[in-house]
Amino acid sequence: MSHTTPEAVGLDPAVLRDKLFELWNRKDLQTLHWMALQGFSKLSEPLEALLTILESCPGKQKGRSHTLGHHILMEFQTWMKEHPQVTLSSLSEQQAMAVQQRALSLLADTQPSFVDTLINIYQLSSLDPAILRLQIVRLQALNCYKEAAVLSIKLQLQKELNMEEMCVPLIMQNKLPMAESFVTGHNHLEQQLVALLDSWCHPNFRVEEISKRFPRLSLSKQCMSQIQPKMLTKQVFRLMDKFNIDQGLCPNALHKRRLDSLRFLMYKRFVEKSMTEENWSDHVQYVVADDRELQIQLVEMLVKYCGLQKASQWSLRYSIPRNRLPHGVWETQQSLPPDLQQIHLSDSAQTEEWMPSQSHCQKYYQVPLTKDKVHFVDTPEALQICRNIVLKEGGIVGVDMEWQPTFGCISTQQVALIQLAVFDQVFLLDLCANGFCQHPHTISFIRSFFSGRNVLKLGYGMSGDLKCLLATWQQFLEEPLKMEGVLDLLNIHQKIQRGKVKRIQNGPKEVLVGEDSAEKGLSLLVQQVLGRPLDKTEQMSNWEKRPLRISQIRYAVADAYCLLDVYSVLSSNPAYFGLPADLCSISSCQSGKSGEKKHKEKRAHRKEECQGAQRVSPPCSDTEKGLLCGEKPSEDTPPLPPQQLRVVCDNMLQGLGRYLRCLGVDVVMLENTDDHRVAGKLAQAEGRVILTCGQPFQTLRSQVGEGRCLSLDCSEKARDQAVRVLRHFNVQATPSDIFSRCQACNSDQYVAIPREDMVKMLNEKGFLQDQDNTGHTQQQDAEITPSVTPDLPRYALQCQWAPLSRLDPDTLTFPGGAPIQLHTVPPGLLPKIPLFYVCTRCGKVFWEGSHFGRVLSMFQEVLHITDPESAAVTADQQN
Repeated sequence: MSHTTPEAVGLDPAVLRDKLFELWNRKDLQTLHWMALQGFSKLSEPLEALLTILESCPGKQKGRSHTLGHHILMEFQTWMKEHPQVTLSSLSEQQAMAVQQRALSLLADTQPSFVDTLINIYQLSSLDPAILRLQIVRLQALNCYKEAAVLSIKLQLQKELNMEEMCVPLIMQNKLPMAESFVTGHNHLEQQLVALLDSWCHPNFRVEEISKRFPRLSLSKQCMSQIQPKMLTKQVFRLMDKFNIDQGLCPNALHKRRLDSLRFLMYKRFVEKSMTEENWSDHVQYVVADDRELQIQLVEMLVKYCGLQKASQWSLRYSIPRNRLPHGVWETQQSLPPDLQQIHLSDSAQTEEWMPSQSHCQKYYQVPLTKDKVHFVDTPEALQICRNIVLKEGGIVGVDMEWQPTFGCISTQQVALIQLAVFDQVFLLDLCANGFCQHPHTISFIRSFFSGRNVLKLGYGMSGDLKCLLATWQQFLEEPLKMEGVLDLLNIHQKIQRGKVKRIQNGPKEVLVGEDSAEKGLSLLVQQVLGRPLDKTEQMSNWEKRPLRISQIRYAVADAYCLLDVYSVLSSNPAYFGLPADLCSISSCQSGKSGEKKHKEKRAHRKEECQGAQRVSPPCSDTEKGLLCGEKPSEDTPPLPPQQLRVVCDNMLQGLGRYLRCLGVDVVMLENTDDHRVAGKLAQAEGRVILTCGQPFQTLRSQVGEGRCLSLDCSEKARDQAVRVLRHFNVQATPSDIFSRCQACNSDQYVAIPREDMVKMLNEKGFLQDQDNTGHTQQQDAEITPSVTPDLPRYALQCQWAPLSRLDPDTLTFPGGAPIQLHTVPPGLLPKIPLFYVCTRCGKVFWEGSHFGRVLSMFQEVLHITDPESAAVTADQQN
């Protein structure tokens, strides 16, 4: 049956194709448009003729965003709107089937508009699922796995296909997001995908098993790096959260996450020594739980870190079978007296004094309240007293919350304690008290408190608190919690930090306190404004265990009350800190929908500003160079010393982090086992910029302020990424900044150790006794000629220098507990190196060598080289 007018029939499709191809090559798209519309009307069977044309069109050509076939198909769709009589229903059933199968064979193009248009024109969704499945199989046989997945999603064939056969090749080609799209909306497929990834987290899993099942797949190095337990575990937890899947379906990923958490706790307690015994014990028991393998690994780690007695005590606690105990533990068990066979922790909750020691008071911020001014609220009656006080009109309340650390094993935690501070007392809402959390009066109070406009609520980094509030009370998801009268001091702190750049020469010294300090987040703000930091020892403690220790209560009270003191100082003299008179105006534009709308309108009119966050990626062509965000600093960006750029690098950018740290930038790098969301929490708490790449960008950009999240191209080398970041922030690095931070731990404090002292230390610890007895060491000593006092390194002015007296002469450890890593000093270096530099945080030993010249040469295009010596080094490296 003909679909055209009688006077215009019979045009050969091949003739029309050739004419269109000629116009396409001449790039005369206007003429091509009219020629196509006229030509379609002259075809005797337009639907069949279109397929004939598409089947013989050339593929994608260089410099073209679309193929000729795609362009013709779009023109045909336009033509069909003027010719509604041209439909598949006008053909016979046999003709329609033949045309549909021909159209189906063309669906290898992944451009959505091409696939959708072809499906709609030829009504391909109505075909027998068996025929559609056959096309999917054909695409897979051609290694077109992405195209097969796109088509199956378009045709809604997911339930007809095998999840593993569809998704495994996608994952192997680093296309996990496409695999996610394939299963999304189909609960059983979502569970199958997550269970598959979890099975790959098993210690006995080998990638070779996949290769045997899918022999046609070639595994790239990038793909292999993704199919590692640490990366897979992150993906499993992310998908469990996304698809709301029970953790019980993912035992391997959960075990891996708990094992990594156990290693972290061992490091915090026995290496960094920043965690109390009580907190460590609580967390270890939570992490290990009833997992027998983790209990055994705990005992093995204890043997390594602190000896047989402690390992024996914990092995007795968990009743580890004798045949699973490390060497020596069972014998130690037998020799322990009864009073040492159990682990005894001091009951500090009952014996600790409210008033801390004098040294503690001199070192840390103290709350000016006695213990009787701190009230636990765990009943409706106590809540009513609290309500009457904190909801007074015109009041100011410091707000903080505590929850149990779960080390990534649970995506969102429920609040255990809410602290509400007014100027003469503090209320602690105990949400762990039986029946109190979900009591109607409690929920009503929380809603009234946060929605009240006439009470100013002060917080710091409140986005994390709000997430935990929503996890605690599902009612606030069903009927959203209104947030009115809230001032997040994190926004004010960020403004103070940004303002320091402009006032670096003349600014008030108090504002600059902590610039090179170990203090972070709220503790840093308190130190900058009030003179002393917070004691954060109890930050990572068990907030669900009752009774709370006095030290925990002191910490909780201080975290809320300090907000009142900080606000009081800032509001009394805002200009002194570079702030506007109305502090609430700083954050008002960042909270609430109306503020977001205003910002979007402003951003729409500013070409140079990225919207809410920035992507920094390499230009695609020479003409685009310098136009992308991050290629050049904006004109109004002031020069920034590297020490004042504070970033957190996602775990996919550790190479970038090392380079930035090498140039003096303050860099925190996520561990491989950390969830990406940790970057958001660190950025909020410590005022850092997030550097990330790939999929996490979309999640992280919403957690921080405008311009505080940058996405880089993962395919770029780390060195090139570092150059982009430096240019984006207009960081003015100099040769003096190179190695001004410890490459291992990010500290910027060193102690200088002359060669003579280093030799003495090495001798005392036996590191020079392994030399032969022919006088080798003495010969080296004889070669060491006394000279003038060696100069400090070129980066001396960019970091802090501790006196050698801070080093314990007996243990050779620093106050933080880190020993000097003497084993890393080659004895052969001693005659050549007059001065060694040791990091006081981790004990790593450094010395001047050729590495400086290599770094100088590598980053010469962004370094500001003014001294002749550095310029000469660069020239030598180039030659």
